[in-house]
Amino acid sequence: MNQNNPNLLQLNLSGAGCWLTILATFLLVGTVGLGFVVKGILLLIGLLLILPVMGWLGLRWWLDRNLIKDQCPACGYSFTAVNQTQCQCPNCGETLKIEQGHFVRFNPPGTIDVEAVDVSVKQIED
Repeated sequence: MNQNNPNLLQLNLSGAGCWLTILATFLLVGTVGLGFVVKGILLLIGLLLILPVMGWLGLRWWLDRNLIKDQCPACGYSFTAVNQTQCQCPNCGETLKIEQGHFVRFNPPGTIDVEAVDVSVKQIED
């Protein structure tokens, strides 16, 4: 403390701003009312409880409509893919597209798809 300064009474107001803010907040809330605060908190809690349930149900509905489980037409491997997309068979690598809930081979325009027929060989004895 400085001995040359004759101030005997010193006032320290360093924490008064915080207390004045809290007091002003309580006075404002007391004057206006707490109804909107309570309703807002209840609405927020309600949304926090309902939105995850609605999101889960919406995701399940979308997955039930858009996931297709079928067999690859090339190798017969069964797997799941998203409807109306192109994918590759994880077993044989064949490029497939999904049409009307089934896997179909994807052929670029101008490609002719043929099936091979196994022909048995007969030997004629001389």
